[in-house]
Amino acid sequence: MAQKKNWAQIRIEYGVAAALIGVLRLLPLAAANRLARAATRLLDSIVPRLRRVARTNLSFALPEMSCAQHDRITDGVFHSIARMLVALSRFPSINRANVGQWIEYDGFENYAEAKRRGRGVLIATAHLGNWELSAFAHALLTEPMNVMVRPLDNPLINTLVEERRVLSGNKLIDKRDAARSVLKALRNNEAVGILIDQNASAAEGLFVPFFGKLACANSGFVKLANHSGATVIPGFALWDETRRRYTLRFGPAIKMTGDVAVDTARIYAIIESAIRDHPDQWMWIHRRWKTRPPGEPPLY
Repeated sequence: MAQKKNWAQIRIEYGVAAALIGVLRLLPLAAANRLARAATRLLDSIVPRLRRVARTNLSFALPEMSCAQHDRITDGVFHSIARMLVALSRFPSINRANVGQWIEYDGFENYAEAKRRGRGVLIATAHLGNWELSAFAHALLTEPMNVMVRPLDNPLINTLVEERRVLSGNKLIDKRDAARSVLKALRNNEAVGILIDQNASAAEGLFVPFFGKLACANSGFVKLANHSGATVIPGFALWDETRRRYTLRFGPAIKMTGDVAVDTARIYAIIESAIRDHPDQWMWIHRRWKTRPPGEPPLY
């Protein structure tokens, strides 16, 4: 269990985060990008366990690659976090007139078709690319949506982030008490975006294949889908280095069988495919395979 933070630590962390976000918003974009990269390089240096976790994950997830390639992917992860910080800092300045400079759609027809079915839309997404910008921008480009969130450990930083998340009209659903709110939104034919790629405890999840190794996945998403009859589609905001902007990609509806294990594995296969296409944009620094099947030794 993570050690509880005292208020001095909470205030110091908040002061650093608020100052960084404030400066990133004020600087010219090129300078903001440089500062954000410097900040994430510093994070990489002072918290070495993040890179160690990434190396462990990559060693079994992408074993065909060399250690040098794994390190380049991990460098890309920190670059991706830097881009997300810059975008988050600019949320107060992003509006319907300029959002196209940041992101564009690919596969919007899949979202539109899901809405036409009238049973609500569950968007399965992951810590891939810029998940914060995807929901924020969708509200400006099309319509507000509901976003399931887990409160951050630092309550002051959590407030800072949540204030930005709702600026474009989105509604936040607390993950700790979500089922009723999600089902209500789906009954109203609204969209709900949920990050489903994090490690789950054995008590709340089930094991599915993920990069060739069993990973414990929360079963709640699929249970909500099967209970509500909502249409499930994948959605990811992916960085395009050539175009220097993000692409919000909605995939075709995912067929749901009603079998929780089968449906969860199917969704995870789609997430894995997206990560393989953009490995330097996924959070390899997360201990994703922490929960192990009974009898297996810990990986970290």
